[in-house]
Amino acid sequence: MNRGPKDILNLDNEADGEAKPRPPATVSELEPGAPSDLDLMLAIQAENPDALSQLYDRYSGILKALILRVIHNEAEADDLLQEIFMEIWNQAKNFSAQKGKPLGWMVTLARRRAIDGLRKKQAYARAGERLQAETELQPETWVQNATEREIDFADTRVLVREVINSLPPAQKQAIELAFFRGMSQREIAANTNTPLGTVKTRLELGLKKIYDGLKELRHEL
Repeated sequence: MNRGPKDILNLDNEADGEAKPRPPATVSELEPGAPSDLDLMLAIQAENPDALSQLYDRYSGILKALILRVIHNEAEADDLLQEIFMEIWNQAKNFSAQKGKPLGWMVTLARRRAIDGLRKKQAYARAGERLQAETELQPETWVQNATEREIDFADTRVLVREVINSLPPAQKQAIELAFFRGMSQREIAANTNTPLGTVKTRLELGLKKIYDGLKELRHEL
């Protein structure tokens, strides 16, 4: 059975039921006969997943160290590292040896993704804090409290409730578990048997729709 790039990267953390030791965060000399970085990039461009695995073994330590300098969270850095190597796989066609070395290209990509991840995390945290401040134990209570404090028109409560109820079921479930039951993203993933990345996306999209909806309501008043 052929394994794809995602399968190979996931196996790095499942060797013999134990976490695979991380490569050091330094560049080591290649063994005689080992493919060069350029050879591996060309192989990845040819959709060879084993080349991605070798590149991961060679540079995951360096890239994770770079991510940690931005994110400062081990679990989130691991998640982002996996995403970055999947992006390396998906974006390998954009690499050109004439523009630089593979490691420089990967470092630039990783730095950009880490900074984007930090910005999203900060924006999500700010949105979460605003929503948490207005949140009681049940959605109905939150809707009433939020509208009573911020909106003088009683009938607007119905409109605010519609914003929440209009979310797709999966996004609404993620929002309720996160803010009305206090679950972390990983707890939601385990509770709903959903990949962590999917949970993150549902929360981000749900929050955006809620605040966009509230913003539109305020403009209508």
